[in-house]
Amino acid sequence: MNFDELPLLPQLLTAVKACGYETPTPIQRDTIPTVLAGKDVLGCAQTGTGKTAAFALPMLDRLTAAPAKKKGAVRALILTPTRELALQIGESFELYGKYLNQRSTVIFGGVGQAPQVAALKKGVDILIACPGRLNDLVGQGLIDLSHIEIFVLDEADRMLDMGFVHDVKKVIAKLPAQRQNLMFSATMPKEIEQLAAGILHDPAFVKVDPVS
Repeated sequence: MNFDELPLLPQLLTAVKACGYETPTPIQRDTIPTVLAGKDVLGCAQTGTGKTAAFALPMLDRLTAAPAKKKGAVRALILTPTRELALQIGESFELYGKYLNQRSTVIFGGVGQAPQVAALKKGVDILIACPGRLNDLVGQGLIDLSHIEIFVLDEADRMLDMGFVHDVKKVIAKLPAQRQNLMFSATMPKEIEQLAAGILHDPAFVKVDPVS
């Protein structure tokens, strides 16, 4: 199967080709059509399986296809445990969304918030965030999560290991009830299964064996 066989917008397929991708990885092949169909997804996959493209491409497609319900509102949120991951995901959205007009920005702690706040004020469609800084900015009234259409919880098991579960639950409590949810975790301990049960509605389960 080639990327061309996936029902993605031509602008996305052009960007994918420019990245040198030809054949989707197993997680991309299984996840992209499911996300495009509007279903929730629980993905069991390590880093390095191509899961960022598996959620980023169909998200960009869906956000482009449907007009924003509220002008200037943040429409998609990707929650990730570390700044390194947040920055990597941010770069992927820039690359894949090169020919679309979906604006994304990355926010994380450990640095001054002023540049991040300035980027938010310009208007952002897709927000990639670490939970601590996100809760700070929401608490200051600088981010409104009430119009989120797609929510991604990435590396859920690492969130757990790093003690972020409380922060994650705080974020989820601020999201609208009506939304699409995508959750990815390399392992599925009991706590992650419970978290998934509380977030996901009738999800498609996508499992990919670790990269050998």
